[in-house]
Amino acid sequence: MSALASALAQVSQTADRLSRLSVRAHQNPYTLVDWPSAVDPERDWFSTPEYVSLHGTAVWAALDDGARHRVAFHEAAGFYSLNIHGEKTLIQGLAARLYRTDLAGAAGYLHHFLDEENKHSVYFGGFCTRYARVHRSRQAPWRTDRPRDVDDFLFFAKTLIFEEIVDHYNRVQARDTRLHPLARFINDNHHREEARHLVFGRRLVTELWREGDWDAPTAAEIRDDLARFVTATWREYYHPDVYADAGLDDPWELAEAAWSAPDQRAHRRRVSADCLRFLAAAGILTEEPADAF
Repeated sequence: MSALASALAQVSQTADRLSRLSVRAHQNPYTLVDWPSAVDPERDWFSTPEYVSLHGTAVWAALDDGARHRVAFHEAAGFYSLNIHGEKTLIQGLAARLYRTDLAGAAGYLHHFLDEENKHSVYFGGFCTRYARVHRSRQAPWRTDRPRDVDDFLFFAKTLIFEEIVDHYNRVQARDTRLHPLARFINDNHHREEARHLVFGRRLVTELWREGDWDAPTAAEIRDDLARFVTATWREYYHPDVYADAGLDDPWELAEAAWSAPDQRAHRRRVSADCLRFLAAAGILTEEPADAF
């Protein structure tokens, strides 16, 4: 039995419970939203202003109210775009494991996972293609040339890190009454379904790490890979194309300046805290990924 098959067997009761919840919460993404014919990027908030990547910088302080709204609108499109790209990778990884010879018994929850990730992208893509655009990703493709047990662990651990950071933004923005109702809906809907995925992810990643029982060099390589992934994930939140679409000058220089701004470094550390505490408590990470902060 592979490490993943063994770990999935350990979390089977959790997966069964989450499957029942997924059936109860099943939805049609093509009929649930009444998309406005147009939106006003300079009137309504589409991102929580304190979570805009320029917040706390001199550039943000110099913008007038309309320009801040415009940046927040394009940041929403950037946030939804990074979700689309993240979920494409997730869907590919889940599909590759669906009905793998040793994982046939776990196909039930993997089907729900795949279905829900695809629906999320319908909402994210619906917003981007109607009102803005889907921004390109700067994230390098995930390696899949390692031993299968290592590859399985890294796939689910990276998925968890990505979803933990995204979910923090979703929770904050779903509750922010300043945001346009459409933005609140997209964030709230994503959070409600991701909450199930995070429960599954934390249980599975913990069991996979125990099952792996890797030697010290392999464990160190895994930790380095995860630390680099935390940094690369955060880099996606500082997107030059977003700044260019918002009409800001020197977008590449602006992305670097925002990345290095003290307020933004503190923001990244604060948002990442719960996820990093979990990884440290499980013994997966032994030190903070310093390059991310």
